[in-house]
Amino acid sequence: MAKLTKKQKEARGKVDFNVSHDILSASSLVKEITSVKFNASVDLAIRLGVDPRKANQMVRGVVTLPNGTGKDVKVLALVTPDKEAEAKEAGADYVGLDEYLQKIKGGWTDVDVIVTMPSVMGKLGPLGRILGPRGLMPNPKTGTVTMDVAKAVKDVKGGKIDFKVDKTGIVHASIGKVSFEADKIAENANELIKTIVKLKPSTVKGTYIKSIFLSSTMSPGVPVDTKTV
Repeated sequence: MAKLTKKQKEARGKVDFNVSHDILSASSLVKEITSVKFNASVDLAIRLGVDPRKANQMVRGVVTLPNGTGKDVKVLALVTPDKEAEAKEAGADYVGLDEYLQKIKGGWTDVDVIVTMPSVMGKLGPLGRILGPRGLMPNPKTGTVTMDVAKAVKDVKGGKIDFKVDKTGIVHASIGKVSFEADKIAENANELIKTIVKLKPSTVKGTYIKSIFLSSTMSPGVPVDTKTV
C-alpha cells in the first residue's frame, strides 16, 4: 500500500470511520479535510444491495444536479449538417460527423459526452470498442441519442449526469467541486440518492442502500448515515 503523506494522515485523523454523518455535515467535513491545491471533485459512492449480474437488478439512470457539476463538460455533437447550427448554438464544443468519426477511429476521445441522432447511431456501432470502455457511447436511455440535439447539449452542460451500478454493486458519481458551499454539495448528493431510491428494482430483497461514502479527490471517504437520506 502507498505511504500516506502527512496531509493525508491529518485528514484521516479528522474522520472517525465508526461515526456516520448526515449528508450536510459529511459535505462540510469533506471540504475541511481536502488539502489539495486544485479544485478537487466531490464524489459519492453508494453501495446497493443488488446483484448487477442479473438484468432485472441493473440500476442505471440520469439525474440533473440542481447546482451543476462544477466541471466544464466538453460535448461532441455527431449530427447531420441540418442540425449543426442548432448544436453549436446550444453550446456543443465540437460539431460535425464524418471528420469526427475518423478522428475517433484514430483514437481521439478528448470529450466528456457525445450527443447524437438516431439516424447516426448505425455509424457509431463499429466504434463501440473505443467509446464503450470510456463510457462515451451515446444511449437513448440517458437522452444522448435524440432528435432534440439542442436540449441534450444544454442538459449535459447544465449538470445532467448519467450513472450506473458497477459489477461490485456500487454507484460512483462526481457531484460537484470542493469549492461549492457544503449545502450545495448536499443538495446535489440528495438529488442523486433520491433518484437511485426511485429506481429500486422490485426484485431486490433486504436492504437496498447499504452504505454511502462522500469523498473528494485524494481525501478519505466520509461515511454517511443511510437513515438520514
